Amino acid sequence: MKFVDEARIEVHAGKGGNGSASMRREKFVPFGGPDGGDGGRGGSIIAVADRNINTLIDFRYTRMFRARNGENGRGADCYGKGADDIILRMPVGTIVTDQATGETLADLTHHEQRVVLAKGGDGGLGNLHFKTSTNRAPRQFTHGKEGETRELKLELKVLADVGLLGMPNAGKSTFITAVSNARPRVADYPFTTLHPSLGVVRVAAEQSFVIADIPGLIEGAAEGAGLGHQFLRHLQRTRLLLHIVDLAPFDAEIDPVREAKAIVGELEKYDAELAAKPRWLVLNKLDMIAEADRAKRVRDFVKRYKWKGPVYSISGLTHEGCADLCRDIWQDLQRQHAAELARLHPEEFDTDVRFKADRTNVGDASTQQDSE
Repeated sequence: MKFVDEARIEVHAGKGGNGSASMRREKFVPFGGPDGGDGGRGGSIIAVADRNINTLIDFRYTRMFRARNGENGRGADCYGKGADDIILRMPVGTIVTDQATGETLADLTHHEQRVVLAKGGDGGLGNLHFKTSTNRAPRQFTHGKEGETRELKLELKVLADVGLLGMPNAGKSTFITAVSNARPRVADYPFTTLHPSLGVVRVAAEQSFVIADIPGLIEGAAEGAGLGHQFLRHLQRTRLLLHIVDLAPFDAEIDPVREAKAIVGELEKYDAELAAKPRWLVLNKLDMIAEADRAKRVRDFVKRYKWKGPVYSISGLTHEGCADLCRDIWQDLQRQHAAELARLHPEEFDTDVRFKADRTNVGDASTQQDSE
């Protein structure tokens, strides 16, 4: 199925039915009085999050959604029937924005979340509501109200704990295939990944997290080079970024340090907040380097890049180092979750909770290599 992460649609809620001005007329009932019923409610347009959908392609080809009007009221105290609502099932992670005002109407973050995008009009009142002691034969009734009409922009931002960042052919797809259930296209040429892929990484029986792979960036993406910044929005909800670097590029003239700095530069041009997210450096393709030279190559990269954060050296092809990396990621996510709970509920959360792994010792690849 084609991956579509943006769409524009129009929604028209139904108009409410009119109330009825009717008088009861029956034999032997000389003072029947008013019996006009109310109009029915117009149908609404409702968005529902569905975790079984992962693309907005249904809204690329069907762009107009119009609910039915409510029925008019009738005599004999008959109320008009309300119209059925239209349910639009969207992927979890969809943001719905009103194009006219820029207001965010819905941010669908969990399965079966429901948000009314356009409310149907209320039905009008029949004349039985206007009966008083001095007005026993009212002719008044009200018309049904118009339903809401909106032009909407749908934008999908996938929900993942961890996002992969890197140049094309850095080995991101190989890595996500090695550690998760995702099966993106893997080949020995750039831009094999053309749309985001999600995978669930299981560290243990009840320990897992979601990882997202997006198409690779290249220098000049801000100006539209390659696939540009088209898919970077999918990293904005992540808690941790893994910067995958090809430590053994096929072309000897390619400098991995320069490539890594170019990626960070493009990230900062796109979104400073995204660039400020926690980021770990993952040096990939150890299998392409002689075992005796690996530690030196890692130390040289870290020194020239002037990197102070966590560093991992792995091989996505042979799975070397992947298990340790995934275990440390899960522990770091647990720490972030605990810190968030402590911030939101300080009176209820034990701030003395400690985790087994020490953040300061996580991922020091050069030290690990030297000790070996």
